Amino acid sequence: MAMKVLSSTSELFPFIKTGGLADVTGALPKALGAFGVEVKTVLPGYPQVMPLLSDNPPLVVFNDLFGERAALHHVSAEGLDLFVIDAPALFDRSGGPYVDACGIDYPDNWKRFASLSLVTAEIANGLLPGWGPDIVHTHDWQSALTSVYMRQAGCSTPVVLTVHNLAFQGQYPAYLLGALGLSPNTYTIDGLEYYGDISYLKGGLTTADAITTVSPTYAREILAPRFGMGLQGVLRKRAGILRGIVNGIDRDIWNPETDHNLPVNYTVHDIDRKSANRLPLLERFNLDRDDGPVFAAVSRLTWQKGMDILVEVSGEIVSRGGKLIVLGQGDRSIEEALVASAACFPGRMAVELGYCEADAHLIHAGSDIIVQPSRFEPCGLTQLYALRYGTIPVVSRTGGLAETIIDANDAAISAGVATGFQFDPVDGSGLRDGIHRAYDAWRIPSIWRRLQKQAMQADFSWQRSAGQYAELYLELQKRHVRTEQRLVVA
Repeated sequence: MAMKVLSSTSELFPFIKTGGLADVTGALPKALGAFGVEVKTVLPGYPQVMPLLSDNPPLVVFNDLFGERAALHHVSAEGLDLFVIDAPALFDRSGGPYVDACGIDYPDNWKRFASLSLVTAEIANGLLPGWGPDIVHTHDWQSALTSVYMRQAGCSTPVVLTVHNLAFQGQYPAYLLGALGLSPNTYTIDGLEYYGDISYLKGGLTTADAITTVSPTYAREILAPRFGMGLQGVLRKRAGILRGIVNGIDRDIWNPETDHNLPVNYTVHDIDRKSANRLPLLERFNLDRDDGPVFAAVSRLTWQKGMDILVEVSGEIVSRGGKLIVLGQGDRSIEEALVASAACFPGRMAVELGYCEADAHLIHAGSDIIVQPSRFEPCGLTQLYALRYGTIPVVSRTGGLAETIIDANDAAISAGVATGFQFDPVDGSGLRDGIHRAYDAWRIPSIWRRLQKQAMQADFSWQRSAGQYAELYLELQKRHVRTEQRLVVA
């Protein structure tokens, strides 16, 4: 009999995406099928999601979901099995899933994502006759309250919490505790209390049965103050249930051989065809057609991602004959700085604010080098997509970036294992060094072609990672069954 997993997430590709969270929660359920795991995913009913429902009748109607009327629907789409929360007052917004059109957080996010957690918890606790999960899998702060609600209701189903980025914690005023329907007993130093506020993520960390991060390196880094974001003490106390599992990528969606977004498809065996995507890319972003290397960044434009560092070195990329394409959105000040820099280098630098999936694929195929100067990076997916497309990453030596990219030092190049360039320190001088090393390698066609082939042959499919999750689920399920049996005997 298949193991039943209930996943809860605020993003899910291909329906709603702001970053890597959506790619993971969209790809992992499909990969788990090969291990006998069936996943149903709880997802808010954003405008992008609601057309999936068609005329499906609701499974359950909630007359008072934090003061709002809502319904729960079941639908299958794009190979995914979904429970969609239809709550127009909470999720029918014209902006993104977290912020409005001006980039400002919705003031009721505390209620919007508490509802995601509460509905997930109720499903785990028997809301739907005839179906219940063996395991609940929550993702980041937006669904981290699930295990808090479950334990308050006496539901002992095992919960896995995956931390995709510890920097986002769901921190809100303590006076909301009652409005959230949570007992005062949950507001303790070993519970939700967080510097006088409440933290949804901390609540999840203290009540989950297993905590995963998206790389083993990041799992170690967050135990120390530098990367622990104020939660290192909590994580150290729970280190025994903390492990890192590297993200994979969906090799069907990110496949240069079949990618319909590319003017010309290619494989590692005919990698010369990759260059045919260069001109369409330059035309798309109105850049000069000369032969200099094309650098690119597909990223949230934030301090964490080091995009202010990229602004600092953009002129150097251009001065050495390169071109730079930036696709993303984020902090207004960094967006403005990048746009201003591009204005100084017409034909050499282009900045597209926002995110377009088709453009992201074309950038990975048509550019030569992907730049990721993150100050911290739990895993990162952009560098994995770049590898798949034979585009060489220049990355900071941190978190999952250090773990997934093999630095092209002399020994690694000689051994035929190098896949990119790491740099440290994570500042302008470090990034300049990484860019210079990449540029020097690019100028030697034999070395560059070897790097491209090694990059494309790196295997970051979901198979190994999904197997690790399946093993974790089975371990938790067995432990849960033994506990239940002891309770019955007692």
